[in-house]
Amino acid sequence: IDYRFGTLVNTADKLLLFKYIVKNTTRKYGKSATFMPKPIYGDNGSGMHTHSSLWKTEKPLFYNADGYAGLSQLAHYYIGGILTHAPALLAIAASSTNSYKRLVPGFEAPVNLVFSQGNRSAAIRIPRVESPKAKRVEFRTPDPTANPYLLMIGLLAAGLDGIEAGLLPGDPITDDIGHLTPRQFVERGL
Repeated sequence: IDYRFGTLVNTADKLLLFKYIVKNTTRKYGKSATFMPKPIYGDNGSGMHTHSSLWKTEKPLFYNADGYAGLSQLAHYYIGGILTHAPALLAIAASSTNSYKRLVPGFEAPVNLVFSQGNRSAAIRIPRVESPKAKRVEFRTPDPTANPYLLMIGLLAAGLDGIEAGLLPGDPITDDIGHLTPRQFVERGL
């Protein structure tokens, strides 16, 4: 389920409103909705993939036609900040024991702190879009237990730290991480 982008607070507000509507609608019909990250063992979990982009005076700052996946250098630094601070961000993004039942290999859940275009096994995925206005970064580890207000500001703070410190994310991983051999993990420094 997707909804239109917005500012940090607006997006967090929309998320809580969405959860409120879903819970009340299901209750109206005698059912219940859970936002557990892994409600059913052996099935895909429920992620809350969070997309980010930065703009300045109506201009998207993450786009560069010549960069990897159409990303600007600024976007690479932003990703570097998120990957650097990911262990701390996980306290907010995946805040329950059940969260880590979702983050296992084989269920399109990210288990390694890497980035890639279109790769659903990477913690950060760059969606395959051509439009400069649609260029964004998708952080795939959050789940519905996350406090959206803390998550949004945490991602922004980590990304801005990456920009300020010039943190690079390393090389993108193009292989499906779930199918790499132990030797390939070592060769790629994972």
